[in-house]
Amino acid sequence: MSLPIDQVKRIAHLARIAVTDAEAEAVQADLNRIFALIEEMNAVDTSGIEPMAHARDLTVRLRADEVREGDQHEAFQAVAPQVEAGLYLVPKVIE
Repeated sequence: MSLPIDQVKRIAHLARIAVTDAEAEAVQADLNRIFALIEEMNAVDTSGIEPMAHARDLTVRLRADEVREGDQHEAFQAVAPQVEAGLYLVPKVIE
């Protein structure tokens, strides 16, 4: 598949991108190379290949889910300016 220059300019216009003729030709060459690569990839027979969830077959090493720090709730509230019933009291901001 080859993309004509007028299509490149139309796409640029639709994307609201101002391009000169030289820029349009450079983009056309890049897009045509991309389309050629896509055609080459589509030509590969992938009928016996199973889809993968990730590009690399990785196994995630899991660690045990364990608590490493104790409850510090009371220590934090001890330095708070105002506390009531285990809650932090803050001044009213919106009237």
